[in-house]
Amino acid sequence: MELPFDVVDLDPADPPEVGDPAPEFTRPLVGREYWEDTALSALTAAGPVLLVFMPMPGSFPATYICSAIADRGWTDAIQVVGVSIGTPYATADLLDDHDLDARIYSDPANDVAAEYGLAHDLDGMTGLSEPRPATVLLDESGVVRHTWVATEWPEFPDYDTIEAALDDLDAEA
Repeated sequence: MELPFDVVDLDPADPPEVGDPAPEFTRPLVGREYWEDTALSALTAAGPVLLVFMPMPGSFPATYICSAIADRGWTDAIQVVGVSIGTPYATADLLDDHDLDARIYSDPANDVAAEYGLAHDLDGMTGLSEPRPATVLLDESGVVRHTWVATEWPEFPDYDTIEAALDDLDAEA
């Protein structure tokens, strides 16, 4: 099958390891109705968090990832929070356009992905990067319990493996 885009191998990533504390950050956390600066630790204090690093809002990978997570009902079981380079306005539009009940950190400078070892330089666009698709599951203490990181572009999460990690975390609670 001929794809309308090139599949590209990505450089190695350097995400936090399982058992490591997740790097702390504060960014605008965008919901469908409003956004406000929110620290990651404020979310983990309320329970486990699945961080979902995704490309810019409106891109087919971001839309596909958000829709797949919604279809699996994860947002009913755990705090699922995206991280994207979209501005708060573009991020709110993504949530509205796809009727997603989710929250996404707005990080236009891509600093969070860089700190998590997940920044991906955009080909042919000097100085621009976005998060590579990745998921980082954190427990209520902010400790990394599972990671998945794309090795090529585009690549989508292994949703079944992530779901098993969510089940393991649930069983330990």
